[in-house]
This record gives sequence, structure tokens and C-alpha cells, in this order.
Amino acid sequence: MNRREFVQTAGGATAGAAALGAAGPAAAQEEGTESGGGGDTAPDFGGYLDDVGNFSGPGSTVDATGQDTVTVEVGVQANGGAYGFGPPAVHVDNGATVEWDWTGDGSHNVVSNGDGPLDSGEAVSSSGVNYEHTFEEDGIYNYVCIPHEGLQMKGSIVVGEDYPTQSLGGGPVEVDPHEAGVPIQPHYVGFGAGLAVIIPLIFTFFQLKYGESPHTSGGNN
Repeated sequence: MNRREFVQTAGGATAGAAALGAAGPAAAQEEGTESGGGGDTAPDFGGYLDDVGNFSGPGSTVDATGQDTVTVEVGVQANGGAYGFGPPAVHVDNGATVEWDWTGDGSHNVVSNGDGPLDSGEAVSSSGVNYEHTFEEDGIYNYVCIPHEGLQMKGSIVVGEDYPTQSLGGGPVEVDPHEAGVPIQPHYVGFGAGLAVIIPLIFTFFQLKYGESPHTSGGNN
């Protein structure tokens, strides 16, 4: 092997190592991205239900879409007694009718929080459906049992498709490889790239320095 062949061999090894080295950071960057759950959304109640004992977050809103009539129980066990609506948050279609069904445990009513269409009148304790309302506009309708408002006996009806929302997870989250730790695969790639350069160079060096050429090994004949 002459010097020209040595240069060609070294150049090929360097090009191969460059390709491998480029793959390493790309793999590290790809591994440094974590999914945040696909960016799911849920109704935004503005904190209205945060202190309600049987409410476990916006993601727990019961999906009752597709039903013409939906039932909410009044006086379920929550907030330290029979002081809950069940479910506390439910999503219905525009045009659906919600029926409030008293359990018969305690005296309650259903009244909109602030301005709103819901008003069942005075608190009653008789069991059965004592109030119903058909929703004809999209939005979020917060309501309360007036006698037990201080015990957080509150509920919400989400109607249709046009209502405030909040994110539950978000999209992809970039992670700094120096903080999260670079996965082991890129390290292997970098190690292999280094060997791809060093081994051919060592081999060609010894071939040039100590190898015998067939034109000179036999002497002069």
C-alpha cells in the first residue's frame, strides 16, 4: 500500500465516521422528546368545582352526549353528608333535557350560580324528579343548592361544543439531554464512529511501515 492508498483509506474512514457521528446527535435529539399526553382538553369551570368533595377534576366530567334525557341525582353522599350532586359535572348535547332526581335524603334545591336559567324554587326533600330543564345554548351552567352552598353542594352542566376549555396534558415536551441523560444508543454510535476512524488508520500505518511489497520482497533476480 502506497501513500496515495493510505490517504484514500483514511478519507473513506473519516467520511464514514462523520455519517455515524451525525446519526448519534439526531438519535439523542429524538430520544429527548417526550409525549405530554396528546394535548387533551376538558371543560374549564374556572375553579367553581375545586372544593366540591365528589369532584375529581375537569377530566372526570361525565360524557352524557348522545342522550336526549340525562339524570343528575340531588342529595348524594359528598361534602360530609348528603350534600352532593351526582355527577357534579356532566356534558350533554344542545337540546338535551337534564332531570334532577332527589334522593329524599335532605332538603335541597337547584339554582343557577349568578345569572342563569336554573331555578327549582324552594328547597324540597321529597324523592323523585322535582326539576328539569332543557338546554338550548352551548356553554357551561354552574348551579348550587342554596341551603348547602357553604358545604360546597355545587354542580355544573356543560352543553354542546362551544364552551371554555383547558388543557389536560399539552403537546410534546422538550427534555435537555444533559438533564435527562442521553440514552445509551447514541453513546454506542459515537464509540463505533471513533473505532471506524482509528482501526483503519492503525492498519494502514503498519502496512506502510512494515508491510512488504511483492516488487521488493524477492530481491533482484
